[in-house]
Formats: sequence, structure tokens, C-alpha cells
Amino acid sequence: MARMFGTDGVRGVANEELTPTLAMQLGQAGAFVLTKENEHRPTIMVGCDTRISGDMLANALMAGACSVGANVIYVGVLPTPAVAYLTRKYKVDAGVVISASHNPVEFNGIKFFDGNGYKLPDSLEDEIEELIKNGMRGVKFPIGPRVGKIKYRTDAREEYINHAIRSVNVDLHGMKIVVDCAEGAAHYTSVEALKELGAEVIAIHNNPDGTNINANCGSTHMEELQARVVFEKAQVGLAFDGDADRLLAVDELGNVVNGDQIMAIVGNYMKSQGKLKQNTIVATVMSNLGFFLMAKENGIEVEQTKVGDRYVLERMKEIGASLGGEQSGHVIFLDENTTGDGLLSALHVLQVIVETKKPLSELAKIMEVMPQALVNAKVRNHKKEKYMEYPEIADAIAKISEKFAGEGRVLIRPSGTEPLVRVMIEGKDKKQIDAEARKLADLIQDIMF
Repeated sequence: MARMFGTDGVRGVANEELTPTLAMQLGQAGAFVLTKENEHRPTIMVGCDTRISGDMLANALMAGACSVGANVIYVGVLPTPAVAYLTRKYKVDAGVVISASHNPVEFNGIKFFDGNGYKLPDSLEDEIEELIKNGMRGVKFPIGPRVGKIKYRTDAREEYINHAIRSVNVDLHGMKIVVDCAEGAAHYTSVEALKELGAEVIAIHNNPDGTNINANCGSTHMEELQARVVFEKAQVGLAFDGDADRLLAVDELGNVVNGDQIMAIVGNYMKSQGKLKQNTIVATVMSNLGFFLMAKENGIEVEQTKVGDRYVLERMKEIGASLGGEQSGHVIFLDENTTGDGLLSALHVLQVIVETKKPLSELAKIMEVMPQALVNAKVRNHKKEKYMEYPEIADAIAKISEKFAGEGRVLIRPSGTEPLVRVMIEGKDKKQIDAEARKLADLIQDIMF
């Protein structure tokens, strides 16, 4: 049986794979595992993004937590990094976010934070999963006054905005910014924070109705934002995803600035200010070859991890790094928050623009983005880890790896959150790598779907 937890919590189609029953069980098991060492009555903070299934799953999960004696603070619609920050600030025992991040509306997810605001290690997730599979064996269900209760907080989003502004208090007067909120959790916090700092904000896709989250907008669909930045003659565009833990930017010419470029721009600025701890940026194997070349040229060390911001974070904690992230836009500023934070990332980029008095297009030239092709192969979810067990696929991967040896690289990996195998090829000839990536992805899909 496939592992219940992926790289970013438990994900699935809401009410089909991720059911209210499973949400309740995750609430029970999560509350029990994360708080079993405590003598006091535990408290768990719960927030969600804007998707319509959030109410259903949040209430089921909170009922489960209350049924094992935990109290719940429900903060409603908030970015994932806001829940991580508030969990730590209020010294509650754990935090939970109901979100499927950048995925379409039919998906949802449940991810846990420990009392320090960090995503859980695999061992704790396995313990939660084992408890559910064993029918909650050994868990006591209290009665009477020992049952948990729910407290509703509506002011928490202001505290997160204030934290972001305190962390990067940059003067944005005179700056015009287009913000794509992805019809998601950033629709209030990002806009208000930028306005409070003095920016002229043009917000798009900031009217969530529960069904339109990530729909042709946000960090996975940048075309409208690119055009709008140019039309408005704005200095910069900012694109969040559904739960606002990632950010991609658009320069004043309409070009996309990805997570690697953001880390390069901000990392070099932090280095110049003496704030890049260990003189190191932590990145994943998916980072562009140009990022590693940039680091070498600028005297910055790069630590590589497997894909997933949780693995970036684990390595950052191990070595004491202050900056790390992914090409997809998850960027972690560990001195300020314990997870990828789209708003903090935006403020750091804007700070570099203001302090250096350079446009984003010029700043982005610090690294050359090497041609990269990324094609997804749809597969059965329970098979996605087993692609190398198919001889025809293994042979094709070996041949294409040999073909690009010395002039590029080939990376094949299963998605941690979706029923996909991702094929990534880097090389000098964009047309060639696009064709080869598509050919290999089609082969994988034909054999495994």
C-alpha cells in the first residue's frame, strides 16, 4: 500500500480520496501523536486556503482533534506560512493547514506543523499513519468536560501581516506592483501588506469564490500577470499560489523571474549585507544549472537536497543556513519563518530593488537560466515510485542520460503530491531537449497509465 503522506502532507481529490472520515482520523491521530508527551490539555491551530472543500475537511479534522481531548483554535483562511508562524508565536502544540497548494480546486490536502512551526519528519508522519491503519488502538476518547472545544479567531491575519512588515520593513512608496493572488489565501494578506508599505497595488485574481483557486492564475499560470505588468507599466509583478507559500515574480519587461533567480538575487544581496549564514544557499536537484554556475562565480556555497521544501528546510536546520528554496518558488528565510513564505519572498525581492535602485530585469541577469524542459507523465498514483521497474523505461532513461552526459543532465522523479512522473532535461538546444523530454514522458505514460 502506498504511503499516505507525500512530500507535503496528505493530498487527494476531496470527498473521494481525502474524505471527511479520513480528515477526522487525521485529526484524531495527529492530535494524539503530536501531543502525547504533554501533561496539559493540548491545543492545535487550524487554518485553510479558499477552496470549497476546506470547510468540510477542516470541521471534520477539528472534530477528530476534539474527540481525543485537544482544544482547537480555528483561524480560517490564511496562508500556510501564517499558520506556521502563529503556531510558534502562540506556543500551541501543533498546527494544521487544509490546502492543496497549487493544485486544482477538486484536490485538497492536510499538512501538520509541530509546536515550533516545522513540517513533520517522516517518522512522525509514519506514526500518525500507523495509528489510523490500526484503528486508533491505544487512543483514549474522553467524555464529559474532558472533550475538546473550538475557539474561532478572526484577527490572526493582521498579526501575520505585521510580522512580515517587521521582518522586511521596506519603503515601497512610488512603486507600482501587480499582484496575482491565485484566488487563494494571499488575497488579503499580500495586498494589505504591500499597501501598508506604501506601494500602489493592482490586485488580480483576488476574489475567491471557493471554486476558482489556481484556475488559470497564480504562480502556475503567469501569462496574464506578464501582460498586465507591461500594460500597467509596473515595476514588478508578484504571483502567489493557492496557499501563498511560494512566489514567482515578473520583471518590468514582462519576463518571469523564478525561484532560482529569486534566491540568486536575494542571496547575493544578503551576502553583501553579511546576512547569508554559512555563506550557503540550500537548493534542490531541480535547480537550474545556471544557479549553480552563478553561485560558483559569486563565491556562494550550494547544498543540494532531493525535491521538496521540507528537505530543503531539514538541511538548512542541520547546517545553520538562512536561505534555501526551490525553483518552483518555495523560498525559506529561516531567520523569519519556518516554511516557504510567498509574502516574505516578495518583500525581500522588493527590498533589493529599492536598496540597489536597479530594475528587476537587471538584477535577474545575475544568473543565466539554462534551457530546461519539464514534461509530466500521468501515471497511476500507486505506481509512480516504480517507474524504474519497467525495463523499457529504464533502458530509455539510460540511453538519454548517456546522450546528454557532459552537456546537460536528465532528472526523472515521481511527484510528491500528484499522480505524475516528472521528466526534466537540461541542455544547450531547447528544441532538442523539449522533443526528448516529451518522447520519454509519453513512453512512461503509455506504459504506466
